[in-house]
Amino acid sequence: MATAANVRTDNSRLSRIDQFLYRIEGWLALIAGLAILSLMGLAVVSVGGRNFVGIPLPGYVDWIEQIMPAIALLGIAYTQRTGSHIRLDLIVGNMKGRPLWIAEWVTTLIMLILTLLLVWGTWSHFLRSFDLGQPLFSRDSSIDIGLPIWPAKLVVPVALMVLALRLSIQLVGFSRGLRGDETPVAVPLVESAADQAAAEAAAMEGGQK
Repeated sequence: MATAANVRTDNSRLSRIDQFLYRIEGWLALIAGLAILSLMGLAVVSVGGRNFVGIPLPGYVDWIEQIMPAIALLGIAYTQRTGSHIRLDLIVGNMKGRPLWIAEWVTTLIMLILTLLLVWGTWSHFLRSFDLGQPLFSRDSSIDIGLPIWPAKLVVPVALMVLALRLSIQLVGFSRGLRGDETPVAVPLVESAADQAAAEAAAMEGGQK
């Protein structure tokens, strides 16, 4: 499971870049949430149409196929920034100082390499679908109602590119940890249970004022 984490900020250039990207990630996560809400709305319309007028929503499965990439990927960079992804807390949670930063730096580098490879592959996949000379700019379409598929394919490399930018920022942050900074900016710092409880208590007290 993931351990609660916090991200330190200051007025450094790295932190400003981190906070700018975080705002973009927040908007993408919001879009992912709205996509989930729209999927629920489509389900209501489809089931309601089937039950009340005997006609389900045309192309219901096609719309689901279009929406799923946004739900699955648009929030991935936001989750990486907040340190909410699943990780081996049994190992990382017990590491301190330089060994911790080495482990974080190496794993982040591996993730960045894999993400860049995925960006390259998914962008090529998008280009095989997109064509300015075709109707709706698409060489392929959904089976039922003929929706162009390239918008869903474009979501994947865009979301992964934002993740690659996030990983690059964190790689620089973890490098600062390797150079002796005990609390580097722009990276998720793992909190102990006591620190987490104190932060939650402070948040509750602030909300009651």
